[in-house]
Amino acid sequence: MNRTANPINVDEKVARGFGDEWSTFRQGEDDLTPEQRQSIFENYFAVFPWGSLPKDGGVGIDVGCGSGRWSMGVAPRVSHLHALDASADALAVARQNLAPFRNVTFHHASVGNIPLPDRSLDFAFSLGVLHHVPDTQAAINAIAAKLKPGAPFLIYLYYAFDNRPAWFRGVWAISDVVRKVVSRMPHAARFAISQAIAAFVYWPLTRLALIAERLGKNPNAIPLSWYRDKSFYVMRTDAYDRFCTRLEQRFTRVQISNMLTKAGFHDIAFSEREPFWCAVGLKK
Repeated sequence: MNRTANPINVDEKVARGFGDEWSTFRQGEDDLTPEQRQSIFENYFAVFPWGSLPKDGGVGIDVGCGSGRWSMGVAPRVSHLHALDASADALAVARQNLAPFRNVTFHHASVGNIPLPDRSLDFAFSLGVLHHVPDTQAAINAIAAKLKPGAPFLIYLYYAFDNRPAWFRGVWAISDVVRKVVSRMPHAARFAISQAIAAFVYWPLTRLALIAERLGKNPNAIPLSWYRDKSFYVMRTDAYDRFCTRLEQRFTRVQISNMLTKAGFHDIAFSEREPFWCAVGLKK
């Protein structure tokens, strides 16, 4: 979706909002247990072809690194990792979280202006980012240009509930009205409302899903059931992320596959586990 002619492909207000988010929810070692961090990491990277990387792990990039929470799981596995974000505040948090790793280079830049040579990277990933840029297709194209032939690209984009019933999509539509109002408020108000939503919507629904699971029922029909085994910190973070971002786009599985194909990726595979949709493709 091309929202605007924007050569660097970034909405400055959205970037500042994420700076606020990651300055508040820093995702450091004291915020998540190693087990929780690893479990969430594996959910996102379930379809990533680690075995296709060079023997030393190669050189890759985290596009929209935020707090560096995903790079913390990737950096130990690879030769070198570039962490890029359009928010200087977010990048400052990532520098702190990734300080133990000497193989990470940080870039304050947007996806439309990646400061690396074309065809220079062995892999790339961008998780929960490119649905917040004005032109998602252009962003995918820009990342593809930096990859060597055969290099994998892992992407996570908000799904359009294409695998959910109509009532589920209706619940989302109501929540999206709330997001459009809350995301335009001052930071203090955004924070307070998002945390109330975490406490009075996320928490009760996830407890309900957990009870359903323990009774032998399918918990996946309950909204937010993915959080049933997550900490309240994760819920608080994601409630802020969900309701405090001004620009949000959602895509069906078919649309994501088409965008990846158009950017020159093949052998596209989707994860069948939540969160939806995580997909990986190989650069032609």
